[in-house]
Amino acid sequence: MKKFGKILIEFLVVALCLVYLFPIYIVLVNSFKNRAELYENMLALPNSFSFEYFAKAMEKMSFLRAFGNSLIITVVSIAVIIVLASMTAWMFVRTDDRLSRILFMVFVATMIIPFQTIMMPMMQVMGWARDNLHIPMLNSLGGLIYMNIGFGTSMAVFLYHGFVKSIPVSLEEAATIDGCNKFKVFWKIVFPMLKPTTATVMILDVIWIWNDYLLPSLVLSSKSLRTIPLSTASFFGQFTIEWNLAMAGLMLTITPVIIFYLSAQKYIVKGVAAGAVKL
Repeated sequence: MKKFGKILIEFLVVALCLVYLFPIYIVLVNSFKNRAELYENMLALPNSFSFEYFAKAMEKMSFLRAFGNSLIITVVSIAVIIVLASMTAWMFVRTDDRLSRILFMVFVATMIIPFQTIMMPMMQVMGWARDNLHIPMLNSLGGLIYMNIGFGTSMAVFLYHGFVKSIPVSLEEAATIDGCNKFKVFWKIVFPMLKPTTATVMILDVIWIWNDYLLPSLVLSSKSLRTIPLSTASFFGQFTIEWNLAMAGLMLTITPVIIFYLSAQKYIVKGVAAGAVKL
């Protein structure tokens, strides 16, 4: 009976995985089809596997330029988030006074605020900063990076905060006795020990920032500044949709994230579990 139950559970897990992966199958097989094949049978395999439509999709969506914009935004945003959030969490844990606890709770509280409730007021504020303070917050990669940092820091501080609590204070005291100042204590002793959480923050933020459509669509208006998700919108016209090119473009969009995730997925559970210590 136990063996039958185990087989049933495994069957259900496989079935759920197939259901979950089914949309990816649809996008993949239809990215190799012409429009006639696609409309004839969406589920069937293509008659021939040719990368012709991938080449057309790359040309239409200016893939290399969009890829470069997405890469700059993602790398710079995550680098700053990691540096600021790790230092902030470390100071919150090591000071551990009332002000630190209040500030930490403020960071945690901002995680539950939906972006949709603040996006229009935020755009008005950023427009005011552009017009009155001459700070290019709209239609610039720097402005989008700045906003990504603001939205991504809270979760990163939360994850780092739990892990820092598991680091013995005696290690930092020993480094201080050996002549290290606070800067060296953090970067040479504390930060290397935060590797699991850093990997988790990096993976989660790569998936979020790379695939984000809403915020870049509000901030970036120039074609030359479009990210990859914005570029895929070029296939969806007002009256016609080039579904085969759109499918190829979507595959080009998600492939870098899939590769990155598969190469680093082992750090996700490890980092989240480590960050949950002594919360």
